[in-house]
Amino acid sequence: VPKKLVTTVSGCADDAVAGLVACNPGLRLLQGHRVVLRSDLPAIRGRVALLSGGGSGHEPAHAGYVGKGMLTGVVAGAVFASPSVGSVLAAIRAVAQAGAAGILLIVKNYTGDRLNFGMALERARAEGADVRMVVVGDDCAFATPGKAGRRGICGTVLIHKVAGALAEAGASLDEIVEKVTAAAKAVGTLGLSLSPCSIPGSKPSFQLAEDEMELGLGIHGEAGVRRMKVLPADKAVETMLEHMTDPSNASHLSLTPGSSVVLVVNNLGGLSCLELGIVAGAAVRCLESRGIRIARALVGSFMTALEMAGVSLTLMVADEELVGLIDAKTTAMAWPNVPAGPATTRREEVPAPTEGPRKPQDEPGMGPSTARVQRVLERVCSTLLDIQDKLNELDRGAGDGDCGHTHARAARAIREWMRSRPPPAAPAQLLSALADVLLEQMGGSSGVLYGLFLTAAARSLRGRSDSPAWADAMDAGIEAMQRYGGAAPGDRTMLDSLCAAAQALHSLRAPGADPLRVLAAAVQSAEAAAEATRHMEAGAGRASYIRSSRLEQPDPGAVAVAAVLGAVLE
Repeated sequence: VPKKLVTTVSGCADDAVAGLVACNPGLRLLQGHRVVLRSDLPAIRGRVALLSGGGSGHEPAHAGYVGKGMLTGVVAGAVFASPSVGSVLAAIRAVAQAGAAGILLIVKNYTGDRLNFGMALERARAEGADVRMVVVGDDCAFATPGKAGRRGICGTVLIHKVAGALAEAGASLDEIVEKVTAAAKAVGTLGLSLSPCSIPGSKPSFQLAEDEMELGLGIHGEAGVRRMKVLPADKAVETMLEHMTDPSNASHLSLTPGSSVVLVVNNLGGLSCLELGIVAGAAVRCLESRGIRIARALVGSFMTALEMAGVSLTLMVADEELVGLIDAKTTAMAWPNVPAGPATTRREEVPAPTEGPRKPQDEPGMGPSTARVQRVLERVCSTLLDIQDKLNELDRGAGDGDCGHTHARAARAIREWMRSRPPPAAPAQLLSALADVLLEQMGGSSGVLYGLFLTAAARSLRGRSDSPAWADAMDAGIEAMQRYGGAAPGDRTMLDSLCAAAQALHSLRAPGADPLRVLAAAVQSAEAAAEATRHMEAGAGRASYIRSSRLEQPDPGAVAVAAVLGAVLE
């Protein structure tokens, strides 16, 4: 039985409703019933009250849509079960006693819901209440719907909104019934899922193979119209829209080029928001290519099926009046802040900013010659390519095993860059240019860390080429790395090698120091420090999440830095 985060299986519907009410000061529970009402019931005196509801497990439907400008109240059943006649009747009586000028029940087309709401309606009428019922069946799945008719699914939420905006504007019960009935005829919805769902305490409702998706399934995990191999998002969306608008499908929605629609891209509960965004983009593109105008697009979780990893698309053919009703204000918690404008994939992009003109920093005659720079960089590159496998191996124990690949990518990028133009000889420009190459091509955290190091080092070398300048540059680079990377020496990172080398380079500040001898000492210190990381605990980077307290091998970043310094010395 799949895991669920519930307190008790039997109390999950009550607990979910109680949680929603606890977090929303605009809602109240009706004593003794699983009924949620607006807290400002007196405000409906003289207006039409709207009630809806159904089984739990479809959250945020229906209680999330209670508020000014939407529903007056909802009646919730147990998970995937219709609410009782007694609770529906109690809700009707509560709004009638608050002085409602007529009551409309908005019911999804399921036998249980029709029976329970219908029975309550008959009893309320016998008590003298002015009650009407609209049944919504927006499912486009079945080409030949059976006797039960089309199921009521996510399109019902748009009907709640249209009815709510009309009632808020003071429309009469007759007018609301007429307009809502017409709107309901212009709505179609189709679901698609990659997974089943499971009621708390039960096994999944059906099984789907690893490579299968189900088209046209309901919001209770009931079967769809066809099972097919998993398609890419754009193809899946195309398949859905074809089916929804296919004239040979008796439950299709008539869409002609030039039609204007409201689109709802609804998460069935367990799809990632990343996938939902991809599906939304595909739906807009696909509709646009058919000449359909998308007046409004809503993307989110509106009517779910517990944790089902799926999506439904709802289209409502909408004239200006309907769009106005969709745009009208509501305080309902689950209604999104819908931007008042059309959806389109053809939005103009903001032009990319132009780079400011670079000041030519050619400092002729300073620093090593171009040929020498090329020789040193070539040695660094071949060293990194030689140790690629070793670095990957070291990184597997602690990270994601790609340290070697990342450094090899850097080496290839530097070679490519040297082939395309001679590297600048001036130290500041050289390091700056290398920073650009690594930031663009290296990737990973390492790319940014090296970029930070080189950029800061270049800044302190500007206009200088004396030996102490290199010690200052090393310190500046390390300081920048620490400021943004958050690591310190001893955290088992590339900084351990760098800091050891920097310590040795401080000797360059002594008068008469021999740069080569100092560099050799720095390389030795870096190598020893890299080896010493073998016995350290990771304090930063991805390795710091690994539980084993000792990783028993040196840190790949520290090893790479020591190798680079060694290559420079050769």
